[in-house]
Amino acid sequence: MKKTFIYLLALILLTLTACSGNEEERVEDTDELKSLEVDFEIPETAKAGEKILLKATVTYGDEKVKDADDVSFEYWEEDKEDDSIIIESINNGDGTYTAEIALENEGDFSIYAHTTARGLHTMPLKSITVD
Repeated sequence: MKKTFIYLLALILLTLTACSGNEEERVEDTDELKSLEVDFEIPETAKAGEKILLKATVTYGDEKVKDADDVSFEYWEEDKEDDSIIIESINNGDGTYTAEIALENEGDFSIYAHTTARGLHTMPLKSITVD
């Protein structure tokens, strides 16, 4: 029984030692990680029927993403997400993607900027109140 315990303890110590690695090496690896960021701009309020500009500025690390795989906007009236509408954006070629919508009903609306680029997907959410 003591032999089994000693072998088991040695195996655990060996496993822990092998997994520890070099801390400096791990810190350097994380410095190279980049993330997909979307600066999503919409007005806070709008008038019913007024054209609203939706604008997403897409970056990957410090680089502007001029060739995103997909940037589309999904919007719906509060508490009616099942009736959402998705529209494609226009790629402006400078890392910005835009679309225009006009919301006919008064109320609160939610809007996602669905963005896929560099193998990543993000979908920031904004709200707008229509009077």
